[in-house]
Amino acid sequence: MSGARYDVVIVGAGPAGSACARRCAELGLSTLLLEEHATIGHPVQCAGLLSLAAKEECRVSDRPVLNRVSGARVMTALGAELAFDAGTTKAFVVDRGLLDREMAARAADAGAEIRVKTAFAAVQGDTVVTRGVHGREEFPFRVLVAADGPRSPVARALGMPRPPVFLAGLQTELPLDTDPRFVEIYPDASPEFFGWVIPTGKGRARVGLAGTHDIRERFRRLLAGLGAGDKECGLHLVTGTIPLGVMPRTYGKRTLFIGDAAGMAKPTSGGGVYTGVRSAVHAAETAALACQEDDYSDTGLSRYERRWKADIGKELTLGFRVFSARRAFDPTDMDRFVRLLSRDDVVREIVRYGDMDRPGILLRRFAKNPALYPVIWLLLRQGVRGIIK
Repeated sequence: MSGARYDVVIVGAGPAGSACARRCAELGLSTLLLEEHATIGHPVQCAGLLSLAAKEECRVSDRPVLNRVSGARVMTALGAELAFDAGTTKAFVVDRGLLDREMAARAADAGAEIRVKTAFAAVQGDTVVTRGVHGREEFPFRVLVAADGPRSPVARALGMPRPPVFLAGLQTELPLDTDPRFVEIYPDASPEFFGWVIPTGKGRARVGLAGTHDIRERFRRLLAGLGAGDKECGLHLVTGTIPLGVMPRTYGKRTLFIGDAAGMAKPTSGGGVYTGVRSAVHAAETAALACQEDDYSDTGLSRYERRWKADIGKELTLGFRVFSARRAFDPTDMDRFVRLLSRDDVVREIVRYGDMDRPGILLRRFAKNPALYPVIWLLLRQGVRGIIK
């Protein structure tokens, strides 16, 4: 038995968990952050591309930044290409291990207690049971926060319904001659989602893709198409899971679910840092209210869901609809879609209004411009097909 009760126990020291721990500690809550691995930030299970807003939300220095990108190229199997360059930094390529550790350090500086090599084992009422380097331990809590990733052992232990879609991802970093200013997107490399090339600096890049099946074979073909097929053997591969579609309820049984544990990855890109950190802040502030009022009921904790939905809910809902539409695209549909987007007037809209975290801003611009109705119509038509599929 560990002793005194914590106001908040957080399971998982990724960006969402560390951000929640930092904010809880800043609010004066006794906070414990649990991490099952020996080193925070490893193993890496992320492409490591952060928007400007995501990096700002993480409150980290520039030390994790490996590269800055200002644009993108989208290339279809049938030859269509969309390219744009904003001429200024639009995203950061980061060392995720370093970013995670810096975020955890900031949580510790704020007053949170952190324990590594301590894995979640069970919940017994208002007590977390762990196993790890110190054997079996128990940590009483007032509020539990699940920041334990897509498969969320906490959610399984509590019998909470899970997100509707899980994608498998595969990525490696290798020497590759690519323009460091641009992220490259290959939508036909994985028909349910896409493949990517993210430059980490001059002469190096992260190559990966995500989808529902045939991941390794698709990955092999993507590497071969990039002229890197001879580098497949012996590569250090990173695998991961991307949850899409928020779980039906993100609170219950004294527990709040944040980030990937709640299914809050962005359906348009798979990125989860921005939404994870935003949900973490809402969870921390809800936990503070619960402790202040001594109310840990589902009714009291439901404020968390109202808060995050008011902030990022519409974007996540819209993103999932776009994802559903995208799943119905065949290569011909995708080629047509990219050709529509590659028009000069559309590219100008993308450069001016494109936002990695809030794609609804750009879609609303499209909806107001009659010249761009073919883009909206194609999404709507394929959206219906995606629902049927």
